[in-house]
Amino acid sequence: MSRARSDPDRKLRKAKGRTASSARWLERQLNDPYVKQAKADGYRSRAAYKLIELDERFGVLKRASRVVDLGIAPGGWSQVVRKLRPKAAIVGIDLLETEPIEGVTIFQMDFMADEAPAALSQALDGDPDLVLSDMAANTVGHKQTDHLRTMGLVEAAAWFAIETLAPGGAFVAKVLAGGTDADLLGLLKKHFRAVKHAKPPASRKGSSEWYVVAQDFKGRE
Repeated sequence: MSRARSDPDRKLRKAKGRTASSARWLERQLNDPYVKQAKADGYRSRAAYKLIELDERFGVLKRASRVVDLGIAPGGWSQVVRKLRPKAAIVGIDLLETEPIEGVTIFQMDFMADEAPAALSQALDGDPDLVLSDMAANTVGHKQTDHLRTMGLVEAAAWFAIETLAPGGAFVAKVLAGGTDADLLGLLKKHFRAVKHAKPPASRKGSSEWYVVAQDFKGRE
């Protein structure tokens, strides 16, 4: 990726009423080369480059023809899929409202709702060969609780992948520092022939996020 240069000396003008934390966040955004590049390339978020970099390393989009995007908002990952695999069928889901993306079916609903998995599968009109999950639970400020809640989403996403993927398919999900929990890692290794962890360069250095990439789904027994 051709990255725009950041300006380490750039400072924000002080704004009345802005908290110190919001000022730090805004300054980081303004000086983030991925944020600048996302605007230049027409992507809705810098997260698009995480998928691009994971694809460059693992080729997860190489044969994707039916794709599920869990936690689609604001839509950057589906934009990447549309660009790199323009003929792929894509369906996404998120609690948050997501602006329409041409060629993408979007559900605004809770992935954990009983009816969500069936809605996603029916919209694709066939088994997906790639399940993407950039979901993370809303944080409550308690590290252990936040970890458990997010990993609960990852586990639900993994089971969805196992129950719906076509043979040979792949599953990519955001996890937290330390990687995938032992039980979940064992589950993925049971059902996929290759399971690896990666932290794409687009993930901020201070971020606790990693990604698990499970490829070559063995199929359901």
